[in-house]
Amino acid sequence: MSRNLTIRLAEMRDAETIHAGLVALARVLDKGAKITSTADDLRTHGFGDDPAFEVLLAEIDGAFAGFCLTFQSFSTWRGERGVYVQDLYVGEAFRGRGIGEALLKAAAGRARERGAGYLRLSVDVTNTKAQAFYERVGLAHSRDEQIHMIKGEAFHAFAMSDTDQT
Repeated sequence: MSRNLTIRLAEMRDAETIHAGLVALARVLDKGAKITSTADDLRTHGFGDDPAFEVLLAEIDGAFAGFCLTFQSFSTWRGERGVYVQDLYVGEAFRGRGIGEALLKAAAGRARERGAGYLRLSVDVTNTKAQAFYERVGLAHSRDEQIHMIKGEAFHAFAMSDTDQT
């Protein structure tokens, strides 16, 4: 673990830093063009009375080292709360110091305080380093599930389609 590591809950003033981390993560995965969110989107949806997510920031001597963006989930089969890790990123200069694991543990700890009994995440199929990291820290690959998604215009058309089946 890194010395002088601080993990704190992000505030609205951190939106630019979080967004820069998201862009850096996308670039590491060679998917920078897929980022369409803005820092304003993060401010709108991540802070205020009903935040859609929360972010833990890792800092070393006050410098941004990484972040973990999570949101609450619920398992109807397990009958318990959980936490979903949407994004985990550690800056290249800070890797190999235990920061990613510390962020995951902090996110799990916060969720546990709220009654959560599990942590879930998905990882890009091309990100073999992250896959190995998750396995190493104890997050097993679930072979029982496969993610399906609908997004963009297809989502909006689907959501607006007539659901009356009579």
